[in-house]
Amino acid sequence: MKLTYYPDTDSLYIDLSEQPSVESQEISEGIVLDYDARGNLVGIDIDNASKKVQLKELTLSKLPTEIQTIVA
Repeated sequence: MKLTYYPDTDSLYIDLSEQPSVESQEISEGIVLDYDARGNLVGIDIDNASKKVQLKELTLSKLPTEIQTIVA
């Protein structure tokens, strides 16, 4: 999984898979889900991300690694 923040557009893209997106669906204002050819979710695009999510802290827990918190 890869998270990329684009400050010039204030958008956050959460890339869940390396598969290309072939279909997108806006599920809420500024929240778009991307799907591959098989209908699997491959990404999430969040517009105006700084107003919708906490961008300064990322906590990973219960993953097959140690718990980590990254603060910007």
